[in-house]
Amino acid sequence: MSPETSADRPNAVLSQLQANYPGIFVPSDQAFSSIHRGDRIFIGTGCGYPQSLVSELVTYTQTHPKAFFDAEVLHVWTLGVNPYLGDDVKRNFRLNSFFVSGPTRDAVNEGSADYTPMFLSQVPGLLSSGVIPIDVALVQTSLPDDHGYVSLGISVDIVRTAVDCARTVICQINPSMPRTHGDSFVHLSEIDYALFVDEPLLEYSADVPDDVADRIGGYVSRLVEDGATIQVGYGRIPDAILARLSEKKHLGVHTELISDGIVDLMRTGVIDNTQKSVDRHKTVAAFCMGSRDTYAYLDDNPAIAFRAVDYTNNPAVISRIRKMTAINSALEIDLTGQATAESLGAAVYSGVGGQPDFMRGAVLAPEGKSVLVLPSTARNGDVSRIVPQLGASAGVTLTRSDVHYVVTEYGIAYLHGKNLRERAMELIRIAHPSFRAELLRQAKARNLIYADQAFVPGKRGEYPESLETYRTVRSGLEILLRPVRISDEPLLKDFFYSLSDRSVYQRFISARKDMPHERLQEFVVIDYSMEMVILAIEEAESVRTVVGVAQYGIEPESHTAEVALVVRDDYQKRGIGTELLDYVTLLAKRAGLLGFRAEVLVDNLTMMHLFESAGFTIEKKRGAGVYELRMLF
Repeated sequence: MSPETSADRPNAVLSQLQANYPGIFVPSDQAFSSIHRGDRIFIGTGCGYPQSLVSELVTYTQTHPKAFFDAEVLHVWTLGVNPYLGDDVKRNFRLNSFFVSGPTRDAVNEGSADYTPMFLSQVPGLLSSGVIPIDVALVQTSLPDDHGYVSLGISVDIVRTAVDCARTVICQINPSMPRTHGDSFVHLSEIDYALFVDEPLLEYSADVPDDVADRIGGYVSRLVEDGATIQVGYGRIPDAILARLSEKKHLGVHTELISDGIVDLMRTGVIDNTQKSVDRHKTVAAFCMGSRDTYAYLDDNPAIAFRAVDYTNNPAVISRIRKMTAINSALEIDLTGQATAESLGAAVYSGVGGQPDFMRGAVLAPEGKSVLVLPSTARNGDVSRIVPQLGASAGVTLTRSDVHYVVTEYGIAYLHGKNLRERAMELIRIAHPSFRAELLRQAKARNLIYADQAFVPGKRGEYPESLETYRTVRSGLEILLRPVRISDEPLLKDFFYSLSDRSVYQRFISARKDMPHERLQEFVVIDYSMEMVILAIEEAESVRTVVGVAQYGIEPESHTAEVALVVRDDYQKRGIGTELLDYVTLLAKRAGLLGFRAEVLVDNLTMMHLFESAGFTIEKKRGAGVYELRMLF
């Protein structure tokens, strides 16, 4: 007898399955004859979509046009062609999707298909309670093991519940489907009909990250701590974020979706789940969309547990995970912090999905963080994604209280605990420079910000992020030195009111004790080409405290600058003033200046000592209780 060829193997496997499980493996026509008019048909998710099974079902309706009518097709997310949307079978099928993707978007917006907005964590409850009954489930599984169990593989999410609740389960058994662990196992006795189909699984590959995505990824990586548990979505920006986490340690994963990027971090040991407070040592997910290599990694891998979305997306579960960091994207965010990820005005783009589940769970988690990411513009830079208000009829996916951080390629805005004025200023700061002036105008028109809020347009007013630096002062305290931002007014207000009367007098040579908005603007709205204000900031988790301020203003005729600095009383004599002066001196030299000019009270011995120790060539002239200093580099 000749050796078995590769072409013979599928037939041999099918023959063995038919022998072991008689009655399950039937012709597709026989399986589909169990579908009745008006039935609800559930189809597996994403890359777990049973391609051949769906194709054969539509072919069956074309050859048996009166077999059934008005069947409602239910699914969550689809990647592939959806033949049940065709005009030739519109009397047989109507789609009702819990999430809208590219292949179904036009049909939903044209009114030929339906969309049901729903937190993804609650969809299993709709099915199991019978609010939305499932008559037929079309799913794809792995080969059965020696005990008769198949695995739902890369799609457990809603599929687990659909299989449990459906009157009839029709299964596409596919050798290409990996055998995954968790809640994925179904015994063949629970399956009514099975078709053996050996075909490649659908694969998902996001666009290659561009510079904008990479910059966003760099900012987000600053927010992800070692030992954090992460949830990240799919697409170009999430891939860029994951790529920027390669230097992190002991990350965990509790997510809806496993992607190639997560598997890459598991392979390199960045993700080891050793510090998770829930499901330690396990990467927990509901489904996977990735490459064939990723599917091979998942196969029989005990480090990965696939669970249904009423567990993975349950805010009560997520809220128990220490350092849970949920990272999701949006289409638009308004100046108050409410965002849409599902629609552009009235036009449905995607869906509620699992984003609110994870963001709200992360907000409630110990040391948790919710991070919303979006490019600053859309349509090749013609439209700002940060808007005065969301478009008419837009779905509000995230409320103003759901988001801690917002990240664009222009920086990080921290919204948690901020009032509407502070939020608007934070978001305008990270908007695209081309839209900041108009956003300020609109914010003023809506009374969100001060009517006299100043703004320096163009490059002169763009925040010089490259000047941010960390220093350790002689007392051992680590501080962030960075230029002032237009949104720093609340920080500086707290700083100035923390100073003693003596420190205020020594800094301003004035007995004036108030620091109103009009005066604070002089410190935060600056032309970086002509002046510089550097803040010394102590960072403690999400609390940032200004502990010192140094500033200089350029005097073009002499190529020098007037300099001044002050340190909080409770932080004095720790080396902060020395670091501030050293840094503004470095920046002044880079700007081509020749030196500083300063006025110092005669009895301010600490400031005099600071200047005299800085290595300047000092010319000192005494006036009425004040030294006028000319300090050359």
